[in-house]
Amino acid sequence: MTGEPSEMFESMYASTEAGGARPPWDYGAARPQLVEWVEAQGLAGDGREALVVGCGYGADAELLQRLGFRTTAFDFAPTAIAVARRKHPDTEVTYLVADVLDLPREWQGRFDLVVESLTVQSMPPPQHALAARRIATLVAPHGTLLVLATTREDGSEVTGPPWPLTRAEVEAFADGDLVIRHLERIESGTWWRAELSRTGAVTGPA
Repeated sequence: MTGEPSEMFESMYASTEAGGARPPWDYGAARPQLVEWVEAQGLAGDGREALVVGCGYGADAELLQRLGFRTTAFDFAPTAIAVARRKHPDTEVTYLVADVLDLPREWQGRFDLVVESLTVQSMPPPQHALAARRIATLVAPHGTLLVLATTREDGSEVTGPPWPLTRAEVEAFADGDLVIRHLERIESGTWWRAELSRTGAVTGPA
């Protein structure tokens, strides 16, 4: 991510490290909306590859690693990645600094499970569609993308960050043969949870 939002979030992580309040998006454990989903799926990694987008301090990534995924996790904020590595010194998760709009080409079509939780909505709305397309290209053939975001009604205005997603913005993650299998409003309608699956080969980023 580039521009003022990325600088602001890095500043917030750095402030936390200096003794400030915990970032408001940091749940302190694996996000309940993800935990509920993996438990309902009876999910087991079986050595498959997973990626966590915008991983923060790594709680979601560590959950997937415990479930048996070979897990990579990235965040645009270097301080977040440094803290994740420190919090989990014996981890097998690969933590990296990366920009969701400029991801390594070798990640394209690589991951059997991609988890995107609240990252796109932390970006200005003009970047949402591009970020969704970039994330979609990461999903391997027959892989799954899980999108978690807070909700915004079509046509409503919001001054972010964050900029919660409309239904159309969630649907924008669908890309060719990456199709939406389930799209639901949870948490009394305040959250989206979308599950997408890829049925064929991966095409290059737009």
